[in-house]
Amino acid sequence: MRLLSRVASGALVLLMIAGCGTQTATPNLLVPTPSMTSGASSALSPAPGTTATSSAAIMMGKFTATGSMTTPRQSQTDGLLADGRVLLAGGQDDNGATLASAEIFDPTTGKFTATGSMKTPRWGQTETALQDGRVLITGGENEDVVPLDSSEIFDASKGTFAPGGQMSVGRVNQTATLLQNGKVLVAGGADVNNYGIASADLFDPSTNTFTATGKMTSGRMGQTATLLKDGRVLISGGQDENGDTLATAEIYDPASGAFSATGSMTTERFGQTSTLLANGQVLIAGGQDANSTLLQSAELFDPAKGTFTATDSMTTSRVAHTANLLSNGMVLIAGGVDADSNGVASAELFDPSNDSFTATGSLNDARGDHTATTLANGQVLVAGGASSYMVYDSAELYQP
Repeated sequence: MRLLSRVASGALVLLMIAGCGTQTATPNLLVPTPSMTSGASSALSPAPGTTATSSAAIMMGKFTATGSMTTPRQSQTDGLLADGRVLLAGGQDDNGATLASAEIFDPTTGKFTATGSMKTPRWGQTETALQDGRVLITGGENEDVVPLDSSEIFDASKGTFAPGGQMSVGRVNQTATLLQNGKVLVAGGADVNNYGIASADLFDPSTNTFTATGKMTSGRMGQTATLLKDGRVLISGGQDENGDTLATAEIYDPASGAFSATGSMTTERFGQTSTLLANGQVLIAGGQDANSTLLQSAELFDPAKGTFTATDSMTTSRVAHTANLLSNGMVLIAGGVDADSNGVASAELFDPSNDSFTATGSLNDARGDHTATTLANGQVLVAGGASSYMVYDSAELYQP
């Protein structure tokens, strides 16, 4: 199969994977979102009184192999269930097939087990754990390369998916953000022509229905969305309806249902990560610029000022990577794809106490387009993804 990541010009970064099938879909560069937990995966708030660890302690962080998934997956989604297990759904396998199957990782056993399948095969969808314990799956593309307007709801107590409401438009590579009122903001994404769209929908879990809400100031796909501490949502970067990579950002206010422009990033970015820090700022890291150049730079958004400021650069350039807030307040940046379309094994930590990145232990498998989920015990589950000639069923745990 082929792993294809959308880039700034509307061209594609091509990773050839062994076992090519007839699939012609373009698996998205899966941008971690608040649906997969705020810019990446289920993030934990630092415990009261917790302080950042020393550089020596940072270097001790390591990845350890855990049980393998039931099938190889890339461009899948992940979500932390209320009981501490992790649901992984959809994506594409090593034969290029779009998957309807799903599985659950149990941290108490370190094993993956199959659960009920989705009603529709999907990759590039979003996955959002709702306040009532259910999980919302929205959009993505099916095996016919069609962006989907449908949704599904996973009931963890039964291990089954049921049809959900219908969005106002089909979307792939969109964002989905759980709001403080329990509703889910689904914004942007790519249409059937791979162009960014500006519309947004609100999902109401009490009725299982979607309602159109205010439009973004620009069409966007491959953007990030981060829930701020005051309940608003920061939307940044991505590609617009003309295929141009954006530096602009905007804020969604649930009180008014409207989007409004805020300060722009220091550079245009597509495929970056966005992570809410304990101090309320947002870390934006990596991605690709308008010239399809992989970025090593990072920046911080200050919600009080509505401005972005450059910060220390990562130790390496990355796109299709993940970012997870750890219980010690640091951010784990792991994997991704390099400029030669190979998976990246290195990982690093951002320390907000001095705004610096430091290398930490490397992944056992170099991978991009994977998922990373912060578990209740503080470890991070990294699963699936791909490197040039392989889609992985392997998984590993990062121990801070």
